[in-house]
Amino acid sequence: MTMDDELLNRLGGDRIASRQIDELIGLARGMAADGDINQAEAEFLQKWLAANVAISQQPLIRTLYERINEALADGVLDDEERASLLETLGSFSNRDFELGEVLKPSTLPLCDPPPTLSFTGKTYCFTGTFIYGQRKACERAVVERGGVSGGLSRKTDVLVIGAYATDSWKHSTFGNKILQASEWREEGRPISIVSEEHWTRHL
Repeated sequence: MTMDDELLNRLGGDRIASRQIDELIGLARGMAADGDINQAEAEFLQKWLAANVAISQQPLIRTLYERINEALADGVLDDEERASLLETLGSFSNRDFELGEVLKPSTLPLCDPPPTLSFTGKTYCFTGTFIYGQRKACERAVVERGGVSGGLSRKTDVLVIGAYATDSWKHSTFGNKILQASEWREEGRPISIVSEEHWTRHL
């Protein structure tokens, strides 16, 4: 293969990837528009992703495909899986990211500097959409290390924000948890707000 052929192939691949992402964003917007996603929509999206994942170099498409396969593994989309999928679709349809990149949590109120994390006896809460896996998998990782995981409360020690948080997080479904945790931290409560990337470094 000549260098010109290689370049043409790569450019062709980029065009396909860009078209796929545009189509996925359109699907995501349509499905997330009414604030709900039903079983039929999830199954349609699963089929679309199955057809596209083979020719896709996009980590976003692969991650969403894995996530929807997990959600539909038992044939039923439960409430938690529906909410998680809706958050994921919402973050895709806000197109403020570079193709193939994890969204930058630039405006998120993360602790700076980020704290050293421990697990034994500590209570963790997860919000957003995670590369690590579904929220249940993240919670299991904490419990396996001696910690506790649950909803956000005044007893929460660490709030972990998923990597696919967009700059429009304040308007997203998980923004309330982040704002509440920020308020408590400003009041002097010992709650840490960290990114998924920081959390996974301590696993």
